[in-house]
Amino acid sequence: MLCFHQLQSMAPLNFLPSLLLSLLLSHFPTPSLSDTGSIGINYGRVADNLPQPSKVVQLLKTQGMNRVKLYDTDSSVLTALSGSDIRVTVALPNEQLSSAAAAQSYTDSWVQSNIAAFYPSTQIEAIAVGNEVFADPKNTTVYLVPAMQNVYNSLVKYNLSSIKVSSPIALSALQASYPSSAGSFKSDLIEPVIKPMLSFLQKTGSPLMANVYPFFAYTGNTDVISLDYALFNANQSEAQVDSGNGLRYNSLFEAQIDAVFAAMKALQYNDVKLEVTETGWPSKGDENEAGAGGANAAAYNGNLVRRVLTGGGTPLRPNEPLNVFLFALFNEDQKPGPTSERNYGLFYPNEDKVYDIPLTVEGLSNSSSESTPVNGSKTQVPTPTPAAGGGGDVSAAATAGQTWCVANGKAGVQQLQKGLDYACGEGGADCRPIQKDATCFDPNTVEAHASYAFNSYYQMKSRGPGTCDFSGAAYVVTQPPKYGTCEFPTGY
Repeated sequence: MLCFHQLQSMAPLNFLPSLLLSLLLSHFPTPSLSDTGSIGINYGRVADNLPQPSKVVQLLKTQGMNRVKLYDTDSSVLTALSGSDIRVTVALPNEQLSSAAAAQSYTDSWVQSNIAAFYPSTQIEAIAVGNEVFADPKNTTVYLVPAMQNVYNSLVKYNLSSIKVSSPIALSALQASYPSSAGSFKSDLIEPVIKPMLSFLQKTGSPLMANVYPFFAYTGNTDVISLDYALFNANQSEAQVDSGNGLRYNSLFEAQIDAVFAAMKALQYNDVKLEVTETGWPSKGDENEAGAGGANAAAYNGNLVRRVLTGGGTPLRPNEPLNVFLFALFNEDQKPGPTSERNYGLFYPNEDKVYDIPLTVEGLSNSSSESTPVNGSKTQVPTPTPAAGGGGDVSAAATAGQTWCVANGKAGVQQLQKGLDYACGEGGADCRPIQKDATCFDPNTVEAHASYAFNSYYQMKSRGPGTCDFSGAAYVVTQPPKYGTCEFPTGY
């Protein structure tokens, strides 16, 4: 992963009668989980304190993760993954591209030693030939497509052609990305490498791999990109409408992906699919890395998982499920660069969670009242909680600065009313402003009243972990809520 700043734009309090409530709820469709995407994770090892590969495999299994991406073909890791039913993407590193491009005999030997020796007991499903090659300061671009072709030829030679061959690109390969419909590749890359690579992917049925980081775009352009838009938290008024095609974007992530799709379409490779091989958000960063922090990392990755696993594609390709690899499994203490580079992990090296988010459909159903398709709608996850022994990074981040707790309209009227009644009753929230004729009674809706009550409770509890949850009916935002003229408190 390299850091490239890619500019991208950015009820009433009384109980409802049970019959009326059931009629209302009957109009909320039950989501279909068919044609959903998949969540995998990157297992990087640029660290001196990580658990043994056998323990890592057990960790993946306990978390319900069945796809993992590596940055090499380390034999101890591939051996540990044998018989695990975890699908694996391996990599041929950039420094081997020139040798792989020069002779098929080299890739024959590489495939025999690193693929055939482990397959099929280790379920290798794809090979990433290089990583962000166009951004490699050693200028290995000229070797990329010949290396990909030789690797593929070697797979065919050894009857392994079901394994896909591709190469992850950084969004810096785009010349234009805003609006998404204007997406285009850099002109100096198109003829030498982009067209030959897309032609290869088209012929072999492999997806284009892309590393997509809204964090980089946000932290480099906080004046034009809202944090909520980068974290999948944008409401309808904050959504971005593409001036070129009229499509509405509720998240920067989807807008960035569609810019890649548009760039491929401009070259007439509209049938090539895309897989997001890296995306994530750091739980720590330097002072100049705006947005880095545990609460934002939990919000981004948690909302992303929900977005992927509840089905649907992007506005430009709505019927094409998203397949995504989170970055990364562990914090890696030996990575160079800014503090953020060492803090993308979902887990500390001791296997404690940096923050707690659901990673599977089952986890989503346990963390929220319903799993609702979110294409074109707002999605959230419960407030993150710090892991035991994890240093409390998320707790500190979640309680620092100005944050508010608001209702998740997708939880449904019944769940919101239940949370509202608790907050205003046993919870002890100050609900006087949402009584009739009071300052925050209007708008007179369950969602608006629940938002006020949830926030009152959240602030009263000092914005502590787990105090903005209400069984998945609430979530934290970083911008002041807007319900009529009502002003929400930020502390007591």
